[in-house]
Amino acid sequence: MPLWVEPIAVRIGLVKIVSKRAGCYARPSNFRKAPVMSSTDGRESRSMATPKSPLKRLTIFRAQDATPALEHMPVLGIDASVEHGLQILKEANPTDDLNHGSGTTVLFHEPGDTGMSLAYGWFKSGYILPRHSHNADCLYYVLAGELQLGSQVLRKGDGMFIPANAVYAYQAGPEGVEVLEFRNATQFHFLFKNNTEAHWRRIAEVLRNNGEKWQDERPPSDKG
Repeated sequence: MPLWVEPIAVRIGLVKIVSKRAGCYARPSNFRKAPVMSSTDGRESRSMATPKSPLKRLTIFRAQDATPALEHMPVLGIDASVEHGLQILKEANPTDDLNHGSGTTVLFHEPGDTGMSLAYGWFKSGYILPRHSHNADCLYYVLAGELQLGSQVLRKGDGMFIPANAVYAYQAGPEGVEVLEFRNATQFHFLFKNNTEAHWRRIAEVLRNNGEKWQDERPPSDKG
């Protein structure tokens, strides 16, 4: 580094100048001092310096700035059987909205492909999810309404932990359900898995029976 650069670099915090008897050298300020290691013969040595973890800051997020879940969640596993199932749903759907009866947005996510994310989902009365999995662990919290997962009914204040790659599906209760989804990932896929024709037709029946009223349905948290 040219000597005339060093004072400027010190002032803006890019490097630290460390004095040595033989002169001086520059060390980037985002490096921490390497820990002292003891060797087997009793002599001390230092391991290579490693960069510090990125500094995290308090962050405010607002509902109005939420982004569509599909920006963070690519849909995979669409083979011939899934295409057949989606066609069954299309024929039962009174609207052109492929996601009629459901909506998921990402309220917060850290920059990049790793870090925390928080999603909000609203599934209207009786809505049934296709069987699927994600490639990231997820912690669900029920905000309002209820859902049925197998033989279990989860209500406001309840929740569930779904590990990565576990296949699951649930049905929203008679008033619908609102959930929060906490993940230690900002990118995670939605993988269709193990959907039988009987399951697709069960979803289609609910879509056919409830599709019209869903257009004016309010989330359960608005109903008091």
